[in-house]
Amino acid sequence: LIDLDLTFTLQMVIFMVLIVALKPLLFDPVLKIFEEREKRTEGARDEARAMQQKAGELLQKYEAELQRINRTAAEEREKIRAATAKLEAEILNEARESTARIIEHGRAEIEEQVQKIRFDLGRQSERLAHDIATAALGRDLS
Repeated sequence: LIDLDLTFTLQMVIFMVLIVALKPLLFDPVLKIFEEREKRTEGARDEARAMQQKAGELLQKYEAELQRINRTAAEEREKIRAATAKLEAEILNEARESTARIIEHGRAEIEEQVQKIRFDLGRQSERLAHDIATAALGRDLS
């Protein structure tokens, strides 16, 4: 059985007094600190979630803008490529035309020189024939 004497009652009274005295001095401030820490932790978590969400939105905007810029760059590259191909074709056509003119001019010059050489050969062959005939007959044919 339990013996409830004066010391037990005194211990209970001291315990109650300590609880009443320590509650506003120790327990309430410590509990407030724990509560404040919890609020700050939750607040920081909420803030971190909000920042992650905002970062995700910014990343999506960045990627969308990057895709738009890549599309625009591809279109510009294609325009430049087409313009370059057109310019290349024009330059090649001009070069072909110039080459054809040069070849035609060269052929005309060659033909002119061939005619001149034939004419000179004809005159030389007449002179040579005259010289041979003079040498064969032993007299001048004039």
